[in-house]
Amino acid sequence: QMCIRDSSGTMARILQISDLHFGPPYLPAAGEALLQIIPSLAPDIVVVSGDLTQRAKREQFEEARRFLDRLPEVPTLIIPGNHDVPLWRIAERLTNPHGLYRELITPDLNPVLTFDGVVIAGLDSTSPRRAIANGRIHLDQLERCREIFADVPAETVRIVVAHHHFVPGPGYLRDPKMPKARRAINAFVDLGVDMILGGHLHHSYIGNTLDFFPGNHRDRGIIIVQSGTSTSSRGRGRERNENTFNLVEVNERMLSIMHYMFFEDRDEFAPLSEHVFPRPGRPFDPSYRVPGQALAPPGP
Repeated sequence: QMCIRDSSGTMARILQISDLHFGPPYLPAAGEALLQIIPSLAPDIVVVSGDLTQRAKREQFEEARRFLDRLPEVPTLIIPGNHDVPLWRIAERLTNPHGLYRELITPDLNPVLTFDGVVIAGLDSTSPRRAIANGRIHLDQLERCREIFADVPAETVRIVVAHHHFVPGPGYLRDPKMPKARRAINAFVDLGVDMILGGHLHHSYIGNTLDFFPGNHRDRGIIIVQSGTSTSSRGRGRERNENTFNLVEVNERMLSIMHYMFFEDRDEFAPLSEHVFPRPGRPFDPSYRVPGQALAPPGP
């Protein structure tokens, strides 16, 4: 069942998928179900937050490219993940780690997308020469964010996309957050960033940086939106063997995230939960949503 909602005042609908992992972990049934539901969601923007492949092989990138070509023809922002650089091909990892990604996916590792009151800055958090699984956000990338957001109007929604996570993983996941994560979050808060989209954990999490870092502006944090793996068998923790994605709706007063999960018995994705956040400086609007059908239950 789909959730009935009031879309008046909607500025943008952003589909976030992540961790496709084309190669052995890829699940064709989940991939086809994802492609089937996307048109009904009518996204204005698609964000792919990394790990398009499992081992950065040419054939895996080609499969990912064919999948991307089947997405709606809307503005799309894609960033690489750590699996999109070679792991065991050491010479390639050191000298040309994003060669195949640039050739077959996009040459821009730090893309920027602007759409109707929304600015999205994509950051390449992979660090082929310094880390295997974890990532880094460097000072020059933070400076670039300052340049991107410097001249946008105050009411513009500012979103950062990075593959790796800035806050600890949910539940009992032990993946360490990125080094210098607090430095990056403080910079993002100063820049008025509203939301960070990420992946990597193969486990969804929707919350706020204030849950982890008081930061230098305790009156406001940043909404964290982590997607699980959308099309692979590598879900972890509570989402073991599960596939998920998020639909972000930017409203004049609110930011909402609808979290979707793949239900194998029904062979379809359906909404599982919704998270609504008032935009800073804008009062909560109780008429934002119209009561409708209940969300899909988390089981058969």
